[in-house]
Amino acid sequence: MKSIMIMYDSLNKHMLSAYGCDWTKTPNFQRLSKKSITFENMYVGSMPCMPARRELHTGRYNFLHRSWGPFEPFDDSTPEILQNSGIYTHLVSDHYHYWEDGGATYHHRYSSWENVRGQEGDKWKGEITDPILPEHLGRVERQDWINRKYLQNEESTPQAQTFARGIEFIKKNRRADNWSLQIETFDPHEPYFTLNKWKGHYPHKWDGPHFDWPKNQRVEESQEAVRHLKYEYASLLTKCDHYLGLVMDLMDEYSLWEDTMLIVNTDHGFLLGEHDWWAKCRMPFYNEIANIPLFIWDPRSKKAGERRSSLTQTIDVGPTLLDFFNIKKPDDMQGHSLRSVIEVDEPVREVALYGIFGGHVNLTDGRYVYMRAPNKENEPLFHYTHMPTHMNSLFSTDELRKMQWHQGFNFTKGCPVMKIPSKGGKGLRNFEDLETKLFDLETDPGQKNQIKDQTTENYLIEKLISMMKATDAPEEQYTRLGLNI
Repeated sequence: MKSIMIMYDSLNKHMLSAYGCDWTKTPNFQRLSKKSITFENMYVGSMPCMPARRELHTGRYNFLHRSWGPFEPFDDSTPEILQNSGIYTHLVSDHYHYWEDGGATYHHRYSSWENVRGQEGDKWKGEITDPILPEHLGRVERQDWINRKYLQNEESTPQAQTFARGIEFIKKNRRADNWSLQIETFDPHEPYFTLNKWKGHYPHKWDGPHFDWPKNQRVEESQEAVRHLKYEYASLLTKCDHYLGLVMDLMDEYSLWEDTMLIVNTDHGFLLGEHDWWAKCRMPFYNEIANIPLFIWDPRSKKAGERRSSLTQTIDVGPTLLDFFNIKKPDDMQGHSLRSVIEVDEPVREVALYGIFGGHVNLTDGRYVYMRAPNKENEPLFHYTHMPTHMNSLFSTDELRKMQWHQGFNFTKGCPVMKIPSKGGKGLRNFEDLETKLFDLETDPGQKNQIKDQTTENYLIEKLISMMKATDAPEEQYTRLGLNI
């Protein structure tokens, strides 16, 4: 048995033809939906990038205990479990966060790995002289502008290189058994840098300044600028579609559909002006961010061209892979194998919990979405960790001086952990619009109008508390959220 996981960053469900978008050019995603199971109610868990990847490994939520950070010593790792069970695991990725302080422990969980350089702010090419930055809207950053100079032909772009190396692995090892490959590209993450061959799919008039990277804030630009940026995203999306097709072509050529599980997924979506927001972190997690695409081909059931409505989450991906290779999941994994969902749409959960450290704590039962906001101070709030690093820096000595030891949680395997106050509570990520919200997706799928329904809210609060207890949430999280337990 073999498995291939193709993972994207910031892949928007609502921009894919397989989910009903009528203007983007994504024929291979459409082709994929006919060759696999398409999941309608797949949700994020812990946001954003590296917290989501920690979930892929551990099969459990982590956003209530710490922010962005490395793999922890007490964490269970799906790729490592596979490796220890005789399954060769390989990662090829241009996702440069794997090689920053806050992500540098993940890739070593694989039997082997390859990294491709050059995405976004990857400190790849060294130039002392500052580049001349263009007049622009949104963001333009020094390192990204330097990197782009070396990416002016298609074969040199990080996504192209990533898929080339993934395809090389498949060709070399197609006759072998017991391997699991993860092809992971940073695209279509912002900035939406593509060459003209992809931009040509979406001709449009734009006379404004350079704009392919929105700021993480409310929309201040014109509707023309919003439309232009959506075309820039779509260009990169069509590029993603192309390289997905190359892997599917290879699966056709080598008859890998017979014994190879294929998972195509992402970490989260992205707001492209919807709800008058850009991006993914400062705002409430509307479904454009939280409800994400997922496609799975399971050669055991051979179910294809069908859709599933059961609630699923990122924490389910690891258990699904373990189940495919007949490996028992660890007790600490909260996720479930999706085999029963794939075969007969049998639900594996009643509700889904999701959020970001220090932001709303959200819950959905598939119909209602409940966004529970913290108090105005957004305190108390602590990191619990053995690995005190932020995204791209170590915890400061000032932060560490305030550290206390905590007895640990049910998933730390008897290990006490550092308890470190967060830097700033309310200003942790400059969160805005932190108010409790309730939406009915049945009558308002676009989440345009909040509802007031105390009975429904009380029901969801009860479920929220139950899920937090099952996650062994720190006591102060209930205080921060104004929940009585």
